Amino acid sequence: MSSSVIEQADLQSLFDELVRLGYRIAGPALREGAIVYDEIRRVEDLPAGWTDSQDGGSYRLKRRDDNALFGYAVGPHSWKKFLHPPVVRLWSAVRKEKGFDVIDEELPHTRWAFIGVRSCDLHAIATQDRIFLGSPYTDPIYKANRENIFVVAVNCGHAGGTCFCVSMNTGPKATFGFDLALTEILEGTRHYFVVDSGTPEGNGVLDRIPHRAATNDDIGLSEHVIERTRQQMGRQMDTSGIKELLYQNYEHPRWNNVAARCLACANCTMVCPTCFCTTVEDVSDLSGDHAERWRKWDSCFTMDFSYVHGGSVRPSIKGRYRQWMIHKLATWIDQFGTSGCVGCGRCITWCPVGIDLTEEVRAIRETPQ
Repeated sequence: MSSSVIEQADLQSLFDELVRLGYRIAGPALREGAIVYDEIRRVEDLPAGWTDSQDGGSYRLKRRDDNALFGYAVGPHSWKKFLHPPVVRLWSAVRKEKGFDVIDEELPHTRWAFIGVRSCDLHAIATQDRIFLGSPYTDPIYKANRENIFVVAVNCGHAGGTCFCVSMNTGPKATFGFDLALTEILEGTRHYFVVDSGTPEGNGVLDRIPHRAATNDDIGLSEHVIERTRQQMGRQMDTSGIKELLYQNYEHPRWNNVAARCLACANCTMVCPTCFCTTVEDVSDLSGDHAERWRKWDSCFTMDFSYVHGGSVRPSIKGRYRQWMIHKLATWIDQFGTSGCVGCGRCITWCPVGIDLTEEVRAIRETPQ
């Protein structure tokens, strides 16, 4: 399908059309010193002219010298928070004269249009699809959320200091999983988007908003933006034979090194777009007449996560970090046919002590046991 162009001044028409179709819009917005994903209504809500500077344990916003709307990498949020919510009630129960009446929760029905989905996050959504939808035991909440989204991807024009999507073959160009994909072009005084449609729904939306056919020059500029970003990766990770490498180095001394630094705070799993662990909590009122069951995000870094009768399976930080990293980069492949890492770099940026899994893999590879 041929590419099109939407002028920056016409981008609001895309928002308006999505709202007309019954979608609420979620996209990047400035909130409390970070670019997060939140509900937005207008193009003016986007972080125009802002970018981010990221390194291990460091995230700072700074002004750009232009008015790019998507001139940043990724923040602490991923689209997981919409598809696999951090807190959800599963059911409630009310005491009756004889026993309880259990009241099932209604499945979510909000239609979301996601604006600004990066290629790494498209791969993350595809990974969670395998987890929640890829077996006979589907998650009905995830399924209901997943079926009600319209995805507007953005090809990356800026790589963060902790990005390594090129190493994971997950970016910076969106190649699947979107209804529309934008590449932002700022050339002199011109500001526009080269647009590709990925679905009939996307093509239908494009047909109803102002656009024109892209020229060869437009397409060439968009390819240049993506290639420039490909060359700007802040991190690299050699993934050749990584599953076997980690399986063969279960007792590597590097695990002790990282355990001495790790706080077991669970930040890496909270910001990770593919981590999916949860716990279940039952609560009741003081009278005992009303009870509820809630599902909440959990982490393999917490002591209670692996607790069974008699104690925790992984009482040491060493054991918990090793479990997380080997699962993410090795056993995940055996379980789901793909790595659990998409190279977004969030776990590096938002680790308080700057632990870098690309560096940990490198250290093990350089001194295998």
